[in-house]
Amino acid sequence: MNSSNNISKKRYSKLIVFDMDSTLVDAESIDELARAAGVVDKVSVVTEKAMNGDIDYNQALKDRVKLLKGLKLETAQEAMNAMHLMPGAEELVKHVKNLGFKTAMLSGGFTLSTDRVGKLLGIDYVYSNILAVEDGYLTGEVSGPMTGNNSKEVVFEKITKEMGFNTTDCIVVGDGANDICLFKNAGCAIAFNPKPILRQYADEVITKKDLRAIIPIIDSLDLD
Repeated sequence: MNSSNNISKKRYSKLIVFDMDSTLVDAESIDELARAAGVVDKVSVVTEKAMNGDIDYNQALKDRVKLLKGLKLETAQEAMNAMHLMPGAEELVKHVKNLGFKTAMLSGGFTLSTDRVGKLLGIDYVYSNILAVEDGYLTGEVSGPMTGNNSKEVVFEKITKEMGFNTTDCIVVGDGANDICLFKNAGCAIAFNPKPILRQYADEVITKKDLRAIIPIIDSLDLD
């Protein structure tokens, strides 16, 4: 674990927000769907550029989903069910829940995967996108609350407002460029095996592929 030791000495309200792909699960949903559709090389190139912040996230999402047109829904669901949780995911979520945290998962991925992962981990708030289906096949279209460039920021603010406190009172965990808007607004931002662009916004950086490495950071905070 690498630590930047930049966490301010303050009290944190008990909400922790997670990204899903390459954070709570050890895969990228869109790439696994692309693998099932036989277009993984084309999609992976766009995914890498989007996560590094080299191209517009919203457009990248639409472009990648278009390549999935014609994929059988049953095959897509099988690919999503085959994704494994990140090592330590269950232990970390259980730990923060025992501390009284509410948990949220804000993902640019899809309900085909987030519904299962959210249920497995007992996540309180789950937001993701929906792949359009017609006659049992993906149409290549996507909709939902996480399709915009700053959708995570909007939903983050919505959740904290409903809970009665500020985003700056909360903890976030993510890995890519589309998590920057979360990191800028959170009180404690933890980058988990991040893309280089995200490191500059992080209070803590984890380079070990095990979410249990975050537990000591949580335990060091002054919690409400």
